[in-house]
Amino acid sequence: MHVLITGGAGFIGSHTADGLLERGHTVRILDSLEPPVHRASHPPYLPPGAEFIKGDVRSRDDLDRALRGVDAVIHLAAYQDYLTDFSRFFHVNAVGTALLYELIVAQKYPIQKVVVASSQAVYGEGKYECNDHGTLWPGGRPVEHLERGEWDIRCPVCRTALRPVPTDETAVNPTNSYAISKYTQELIALNLGRRYRIPTAAMRYSIVQGPRQSFSNAYSGACRIFCLRMQFGHPPVVYEDGRQLRDYVYIGDVVQANLLVLEREEADGEVFNVGGGRAVSVLEFARTVADVFGRPVEPEVAVKYRYGDTRHIISDISKLRRLGWTPEGSVSRSVREYVAWLRAQPDLQDYATQADETMSRMQVVRQVRERETS
Repeated sequence: MHVLITGGAGFIGSHTADGLLERGHTVRILDSLEPPVHRASHPPYLPPGAEFIKGDVRSRDDLDRALRGVDAVIHLAAYQDYLTDFSRFFHVNAVGTALLYELIVAQKYPIQKVVVASSQAVYGEGKYECNDHGTLWPGGRPVEHLERGEWDIRCPVCRTALRPVPTDETAVNPTNSYAISKYTQELIALNLGRRYRIPTAAMRYSIVQGPRQSFSNAYSGACRIFCLRMQFGHPPVVYEDGRQLRDYVYIGDVVQANLLVLEREEADGEVFNVGGGRAVSVLEFARTVADVFGRPVEPEVAVKYRYGDTRHIISDISKLRRLGWTPEGSVSRSVREYVAWLRAQPDLQDYATQADETMSRMQVVRQVRERETS
């Protein structure tokens, strides 16, 4: 197949391009190469066998040119980070997706499959259980609780701390601009795909980790943040108490998931979680980074929180497993490969410190006003 990858110069996109080429597909990449993700005009890691078009998914002309002659689209172009430029999330993520389907329909392009990148963020806090009151899908944590350092989510009836459980694809609860824009993107893609008979699958990626992840996003990427701090002689900094549970997935496993749903008709019209299959605390992840660097450094637990963060989120990946996929990577492998890539980069700067300053200035990172005493 001739496959277009929007956002193909990015982290997931470039690895997916490599995987497609290895399978014998022809690849075209559309990317705007915008900061903060990109620092140079053309990333050196892009495969020479892929055609490259510099363009924006919001531009009718750029996207139309990229769609000509292709058989399938892996739509990865997106705006992320959890900063306060709310409208941009929807301009890029939702409008770009709507324009993609608009052009396919208007120009009668014979697209055999569209794979759309969504996010685990659409679940918000995800699924929890109370021993006495069953399964619950709580909303975002109240800011007054976070200001007091009250991290755990409690049952609204009995006030006991809820237990996080793996979240499947059946219910969503997006609570911030990025998550809402990604769920909107899903709705556009799946509904227009069904209406106009454009086979479509949506992928709800967990926290994807590995080499080529941008250094300079202000918010996203625990691996990037912790590794940059260690590289420049600082301990990893974790927020809240560090016991937040996360779902990290290796980039190679994400590529295999993308290729699988691209080629399988059973994936048409479906949404899939793409996770690592294991809950990992933020503290455990930070300690893994320190181990890979070979330094006995204990993470610093800051008396701060990131406004909009979930307490825990773990994906149930059984649906994608039934299609024949299984994650084979690990947190340690993701970190080792990222560190090797990081150390090979010329003119590396302490972007983590810059990101901390940006998030504090924009009140994404906030100070706890009083500690919980009970």
